[in-house]
Amino acid sequence: MTVTRRTFVSTLAAGTGLLAAPGLLRAQARTIRFATEGAFPPFNQTAPSGAITGFEPDLIQALSERQGFEFELIAQAWDGMIQGLIDGKYDAVVDAVSVTPARQEAIDFSLPYTTGGSAFVTVNDTGLTLPQTGIKVDLADEAGAKPAIDAVAAALKGKTVAVQVSTIQSGFLDTYLAPQGVTVRAYQTGPDAYQDLLNGRADAVMASVTNLSAFLKKNEGKVAISGPTFGGGLMGNGAAIAIAKGSDLATMFNEGLKAMSDDGSLSELSAKWFGIDVTPKL
Repeated sequence: MTVTRRTFVSTLAAGTGLLAAPGLLRAQARTIRFATEGAFPPFNQTAPSGAITGFEPDLIQALSERQGFEFELIAQAWDGMIQGLIDGKYDAVVDAVSVTPARQEAIDFSLPYTTGGSAFVTVNDTGLTLPQTGIKVDLADEAGAKPAIDAVAAALKGKTVAVQVSTIQSGFLDTYLAPQGVTVRAYQTGPDAYQDLLNGRADAVMASVTNLSAFLKKNEGKVAISGPTFGGGLMGNGAAIAIAKGSDLATMFNEGLKAMSDDGSLSELSAKWFGIDVTPKL
């Protein structure tokens, strides 16, 4: 798959102070190249100046200061981003990448830095409400999840659900809802999908709960989560830094994430960008 690179690169250099522990990677003081979308708020977004901001850029900045490395954030379209990692176009991906069994066959991951499932959002004044709102459904239990999936599919039959292309949510919709008469419309970015929901060109949108937080806050009173929250199975178990198979980066990233979890700074970043703590205890 061809990777389409955007027209700018945002480079942020971290300090190279004292290292917490010896290690070949740190001794090399290499610059680590992170691909990110720059269009998936509040995880990452592009400011008018062209700088990439958000929860994940702040996270990588904090990790670089703790672990003693420099880094480069490369703005990259999501579709094809993981293939670009496999092809060696960058060293890591930090773009709310969910840890799923299918992805673990092709790439490795750090420890997760967020948890949470995926949900549907509908526009309040359309009268469309999905069943079992507030219920958590574990897709790892296929038999137990089936009644909730079928109920949602029945409510959405003949309707259109917007979703970002090549995401775990698009995989969920294609696997479980499209065969039951639900139209799935894929978009290059999450904000594009959200905009079509607001414009009435889609009946619902599906995304991660963490990503939906900014959209819900911005459109409070207009839209709401409707239906169950789905997790596990093909939805994965949290977002993590994606790295190539066998990469020597995993240990360093995990050390930094664990330290941030232990001292509360990871939770503080979450509260800053999401308004709540969506981080796991590592």
